[in-house]
Amino acid sequence: MTARVVIVGNGMAGARLAGELHAREGDRKVTVLGAEPHRAYNRILLSTLLAGRIDEPDVELTEAAGHGVDLRSGVPVATIDRSAREVRTDDGERIGYDHLVLATGARAVVPPLPGLDPANLPERVVPFRTLDDCRRILAAADGARSALVLGGGLLGLEAARGLATRGLTTTVVHPREHLMERQLDPTAGAVLAGTLAGFGVTVQLGVSATGVAADASGVRLDLADGRSLRADLLVLSCGVRPDTALAQAAGLTVRRGVVVDDRLRTSDRSISAIGDCAEHDGVLTGLVAPAWAQAQALADVLTGTDPLARYRPRPVVTRLKAAGIDLASMGDASSGGPGEELTFADPTRGTYARLRIRDERLIGAILLGDNPAVGTVIQLFDRGQPVPSDRRALLLGRALGAVGAAPAASPALMPDAATVCQCNTVSKGALVRSWRSGARTVDAVVAATRAGTGCGGCRDAVSGIVGWLSQAESVEVTR
Repeated sequence: MTARVVIVGNGMAGARLAGELHAREGDRKVTVLGAEPHRAYNRILLSTLLAGRIDEPDVELTEAAGHGVDLRSGVPVATIDRSAREVRTDDGERIGYDHLVLATGARAVVPPLPGLDPANLPERVVPFRTLDDCRRILAAADGARSALVLGGGLLGLEAARGLATRGLTTTVVHPREHLMERQLDPTAGAVLAGTLAGFGVTVQLGVSATGVAADASGVRLDLADGRSLRADLLVLSCGVRPDTALAQAAGLTVRRGVVVDDRLRTSDRSISAIGDCAEHDGVLTGLVAPAWAQAQALADVLTGTDPLARYRPRPVVTRLKAAGIDLASMGDASSGGPGEELTFADPTRGTYARLRIRDERLIGAILLGDNPAVGTVIQLFDRGQPVPSDRRALLLGRALGAVGAAPAASPALMPDAATVCQCNTVSKGALVRSWRSGARTVDAVVAATRAGTGCGGCRDAVSGIVGWLSQAESVEVTR
């Protein structure tokens, strides 16, 4: 009997799960119901699209297609009937399932400010979350001279940098005392603000918005200190909230997100949840790498490839993807607690580094600016390996091998197990194996391994490894 798997959501998590299921052997029918009317796309690259560095086709994801996969875009799901094991779409169609997967993602938060109705936002006020949002921002930016961004978190800063790249005078308004307070300390936040200023982005910190007024001539943002800022458009980047409406209406256990166990099962064993809508062990992911790891684990379980597969969260590394700004933050970089703490700041050059080490392991780091050791730091953090005795090499950016203290003159010195692509957990060894199997260009290696298809931050590293492989007469992979 053909197993019926229905996936609600064709975002980065849902599309990846469909691809994982399609790639595994077995007799099953996979139906993907996407509320958005587009093909699946890489949400991480929207800020790059906003900056004009890529076009819309560049953000599209490769989707599972062909036998066994029924992909339907622009088909929202209205209800779940758990007793009948059916979902009902907005147009009344009923689709049965043996296993249902919720990959409904998250929605942009519209702050409860006078002048903002989430159901009817002014034309010049746009959240930054979806491809349609990006299109609306680009339409509003066409011919505009100035923009306001409400929210100084990761996505807000990427939006601000993108708008500034298009020549708009851009101001970020953030209610906290420093930017990206979840990932950065105050000093790093100040250095980042200085770097943004050099790109034409002004930052207003420690002040809340109290109201919005918008008409055909522009937008006015009122602030708690009595000031008002005016611009041609306002971008809202005030966080996201897991989309749990379907799960709640169906009676599933929901806290901040849809509660799942290590096998990604909800309180109904016939229903799973992955991605931004899922809450595992009290934690919401909000990042692509965990969502894709969840998709892989769930596919192993559902297909019987590995019935004992479990989702195990990996250490999270946050990268700011904005032109001219190199930022990586990981782990607990806040002060306090036992262990070593090393810092270096050069605000004039936009450089800041902070490392926290405990029991010879890196437990947290912030690296802002050009630091050749960033790849090494990420590897040490991700793999939990001992740090080198020369801490200054990590802090000040003297290039190291992936896990040693000697400079890495060639990719040949990089261990086979070194992770090159954090989003997809692709090792250097996997890249070499794909090259040896016939993938002799960067695009072919990317297609074979998925390296570089997440945030894109590893693309240069992948290109470097492929270039090295192409030039080498014989390839010896160190271990």
